Amino acid sequence: MENLNEKIISYNDDFFTKTEQKIIHDYCLNAAYIYGEFDSPGGPVSGMTHDIPENEFVYKLLKKTLYDRVDFIRDLHLYRMYVNCFAPSDTPNFHIDGLNGYTFLYYPMIREHEVNDGGETIFFVENDLMGVLPISNRMVVFDASILHKATSFRNEYRFTVAIKYR
Repeated sequence: MENLNEKIISYNDDFFTKTEQKIIHDYCLNAAYIYGEFDSPGGPVSGMTHDIPENEFVYKLLKKTLYDRVDFIRDLHLYRMYVNCFAPSDTPNFHIDGLNGYTFLYYPMIREHEVNDGGETIFFVENDLMGVLPISNRMVVFDASILHKATSFRNEYRFTVAIKYR
């Protein structure tokens, strides 16, 4: 995975085959979502989520692919896998995913990204903001304790699959 900040945040493009990407993308489009994810305890809610059940093919595909391709997670516990969904103009908040562990974010969209579309994941690192573009079929991994937030797309729903290990 390509290094962005001393191995704290990295990404890999073209992570899945086109067929696997389409399966994950279609799953995200057809999932049932619940409004009201809390970015932090007591904070405001933002966006919608869908927890992916362990018996779903998409869950098994993501888990196995990460296990096969990312050595350092093999001794960690996968404790949550879900889809984030943000409507155009949603305003998610900065948060951390935990005091330890790692978060993987997968961008399943099948589209070309234009810089004015939005949809970046913004990280607050060393008193600065750093963004990762939501490139189609990109997998991002970061330390769960890094302060970060999603941004919505301007004109369409934004989906990411979040996979959390500790």
